[in-house]
Amino acid sequence: MIIALEGEIFIKEPTRVALKCTGVVYEVFVSLQTFNQIKAKVGEKLTLHISHIIREDAQILFGFVDLMEKSLFERLIKINGVGPKVAIAILSTFSPQTFAKIVESNDVKSMQRVPGIGPKSAGRILVELSGWSLELTQNHNMGVAEDSNLHQVILALESLGYKSDVIHKATKGLENAEVGEMVKAALKKMQTL
Repeated sequence: MIIALEGEIFIKEPTRVALKCTGVVYEVFVSLQTFNQIKAKVGEKLTLHISHIIREDAQILFGFVDLMEKSLFERLIKINGVGPKVAIAILSTFSPQTFAKIVESNDVKSMQRVPGIGPKSAGRILVELSGWSLELTQNHNMGVAEDSNLHQVILALESLGYKSDVIHKATKGLENAEVGEMVKAALKKMQTL
């Protein structure tokens, strides 16, 4: 899997960037938010976080300057009926922070501003993501590094089916230790919540 690309900008357009990496040019699709964050010009170096989608008939690369945007993209494409194109349309319309507020307030009207999303799709996406906006804002506002023990604990608790708000309360103030110990401590704390 390709998780990042670093290379020279070969082509730069609003919805795609081509990066030349050691003689190979990769086509990477980007949201308008990411495009606006790319200050480098053609011929200059650029690093993008990559979401690599493999299908029967194609391998497609989606690039992000911001890890929060990549995380949101990967969460969106897990929703039934939301493919990469719709996810990129959402990310082109809203920043991750704005989108988190839309999800939090269950704002169907704002969701319908995204090209290709009607009232039914908007409602379904918002239901699927309820509670997730908290995770998005808390994890990134708290500065939880993706390789930290705390991040591993959060992922473990999510896989057990706990909601983001409960996880946040249970992991707040946890002492840094082995991941297993931290999970046990968080589960114990959850019994008192």
